[in-house]
Amino acid sequence: MAANNNTLPGPANIVRRELPNGIVVLVRENHYAPSVIITGSVNAGGLFDVPDTLGLASFAASMLMRGTEQRDFTAIHELLESNGASLGISGGRHTAGFSGKSLAEDLPMLIELLAEALRRPVFPEVQLDRLRGQLLTSLKIHEQDTRYMAGKLFRELVYSADHPYHYSTDGTVETISAIRRDHLLDFHRQFYGPSGMMIVIVGAVESEAAIRLVEDYFGDWQNPTQPPLPDLPSLAPPQAVQTQIHTMPGKSQSDLVWGTPGPSRFAEDWHAANLANNILGVFGMYGRIGAEVREKRGMAYYSFSRLDGGIGPGAWRVVAGVNPANVEAAVEAIRGEIRRLVTEPVSVQELADNKANFIGRLPLQLESNEGVAGVILMMERYELGLDYLQHYAATINAVTAEEVLVSAQRYLDPDV
Repeated sequence: MAANNNTLPGPANIVRRELPNGIVVLVRENHYAPSVIITGSVNAGGLFDVPDTLGLASFAASMLMRGTEQRDFTAIHELLESNGASLGISGGRHTAGFSGKSLAEDLPMLIELLAEALRRPVFPEVQLDRLRGQLLTSLKIHEQDTRYMAGKLFRELVYSADHPYHYSTDGTVETISAIRRDHLLDFHRQFYGPSGMMIVIVGAVESEAAIRLVEDYFGDWQNPTQPPLPDLPSLAPPQAVQTQIHTMPGKSQSDLVWGTPGPSRFAEDWHAANLANNILGVFGMYGRIGAEVREKRGMAYYSFSRLDGGIGPGAWRVVAGVNPANVEAAVEAIRGEIRRLVTEPVSVQELADNKANFIGRLPLQLESNEGVAGVILMMERYELGLDYLQHYAATINAVTAEEVLVSAQRYLDPDV
């Protein structure tokens, strides 16, 4: 590993401060470049959507930078562009996320704009109609995309209708069409607030000065009505194979998804499962799946596996784009590789190669302020501790072939 424990982000060089209203601020100084990055989240994600207005959380997040009490859309973006800065807010499943970049001297401007957008948006009607049109166009394009539709149908099969993961945070044509300004105002009033907010600042700034800026613009933010994130419903593992086929006339490619609910990022066996997934369909030319289905058999344009993790039990799935004539054969080949993963311990060499891949990627993630900020946010979100990176290599190296096998067996069954 190129970096050592003295240069890695950790307790010695990250300042963490929790404000009285619940906002957590984390700052890491880097004076080798004149820029600064901010990233973070607010607990106002799609978990709070209801069936009649699916996509409302994402719609609201995308509207925040389109007009505030102080500035209209044009003024906001002219200010950013004139300073060579950027700032964006988007909706996610559990949170609304934000990220921005500027010269260090412009950090006060960036924090001020972020505070305006998060605390005092006005949701102007003209921008609402404009964004609605863009969202509806995007949804209609997605409806003609085989890969998007395969993912949608997979999600609806794996997660029951009473689970928020069953639904897309994008909403539907019908629900996005039904959203009005009052919906956006009510959502913001109820769910946006300081509780659970995280903000990470990395760059050429003094830690205490950066924290004072956040205190100046967010320290008095209160929202007595802001609820905690809801608990996710329990999720039973699948007991039988469920298959859904969706025919889209005129398409020359079929997209398939095979999968099941996987571990959350909080699971004790996360690292073992993540290594198993890397072996299955990520490492090199997309792991064993890529080697067997694409390279050896030539049945797929692409084929890989993905383990979502996250706050809840995200999906563990294999995705492939194939000729329609090869769908059944590709599914059987994928099942064959999953069967091998859950019945045969990974070899010493393959496990060592995948561990080296995990450990070797870390310095690349930390080469930029953006990468460092993202890793710090991840450590805070998943309660990993500021010393997580100091122990990362040892943690990965400690995972055994038996733990990889047991973890794969816990979540994957090629015959279910």
